[in-house]
Amino acid sequence: MKILVLNSGSSSIKFGLFEMDSRQSLASGLIEQIGEASGHGKLSTAEGEAIERQQPIADHQAGLTLMAELLQQSGVLSSFHELDGIGHRVVHGGEAFRLPTLIDQPVIDTIRQLIPLAPLHNPANLAGIETAMAQAAEVPQVAVFDTAFHQTIPEKAYLYALPHEFYEQHQVRRYGFHGTSHYYVAKQAAAFIGKPLEQLNLITMHLGNGASACAIEKGQSVDTSMGMTPLEGLVMGTRSGDMDPAIIFYLARQLGLDIDQLDALVNKQSGLKGLCGANDVRTVIADAKGGDYWSEKALSLFAYRIRKYIGAYAAVLGHVDAIVFTGGIGEHSAYLRERICVGLAESLGLLVDMEKDNWDQQSIRSVHLPESKIQLLVVPTYEELEIAEQTLGVIQGQLL
Repeated sequence: MKILVLNSGSSSIKFGLFEMDSRQSLASGLIEQIGEASGHGKLSTAEGEAIERQQPIADHQAGLTLMAELLQQSGVLSSFHELDGIGHRVVHGGEAFRLPTLIDQPVIDTIRQLIPLAPLHNPANLAGIETAMAQAAEVPQVAVFDTAFHQTIPEKAYLYALPHEFYEQHQVRRYGFHGTSHYYVAKQAAAFIGKPLEQLNLITMHLGNGASACAIEKGQSVDTSMGMTPLEGLVMGTRSGDMDPAIIFYLARQLGLDIDQLDALVNKQSGLKGLCGANDVRTVIADAKGGDYWSEKALSLFAYRIRKYIGAYAAVLGHVDAIVFTGGIGEHSAYLRERICVGLAESLGLLVDMEKDNWDQQSIRSVHLPESKIQLLVVPTYEELEIAEQTLGVIQGQLL
């Protein structure tokens, strides 16, 4: 069975094609610069073939057409009619969607109603859905929501201490994001440990340009660092993470900044970029090692905030079987993993194996000493495969 996974952004379509009988990737690629004068499409097959195309891409419909041409040219897919399903990443499902969902018109209408909760993401996700539905109407299509895994979070963790009518009338609450990734790596960690996920307590850390932590109790998310939007929580590449909300009022009064300027400030100009001028962690680490004062401060703050969340979630869970690192930074930066874990030996009994932690491997691995009370795992995330798995589950009636 062949499943196509689409992640539609405002000016891009990231895609992956999977053969689900073997759980293998057949091809992956990116259509970008949609709506610009010069668009770009690229595809790589599992056999290592690479195809690129430069041409104007007017809209998502043209982008999907180009994607189909690249897939056909590579020989991995003759047409959309060959597909058994299409899975769509949707950022925000609100409280309406707790599971991946077969897409029909009411589902589309509900996703559209949720646009105020994710104005930068849901419109683009919808564009991909509606275009794919038009071009492959006979193929079952499934929406997989970033927020769905976190719908098990209890009320005490998702409510904000605001007048309750804001939640009841305007859906103001914690939703959390990166749910597909947190769920995937939790399952992978359980398989590696050799126990059912339902018997484990895990703290998963998805660390990339966007970053979030998740407390998983017996297989269910019970708390997560991102909130109503992806702004809350950890220090990120360009997002501030947690801060005193009154800072916004202060800056508005002192500097005369309006709502849009403040939005751009905390989402696009803060985090590592705001502190030291760079949001690529590799650059920040190199600059810090070279003696740059603010790069070192940025890394210190980044690591401290993560360590604080680990401590908080350990208190929430009571017992922790493993801490799991994933995402571009979590998987590849032993330097930051070790800075984050400093001090956790005394508080949690976590002992890092410094030698193993510096092995540059692409597979799941443990990086703790045998005497450590908590396992420390590095688990590569694969959100596209998880979306394909959930899409297949819905089509086969297993997740309805």
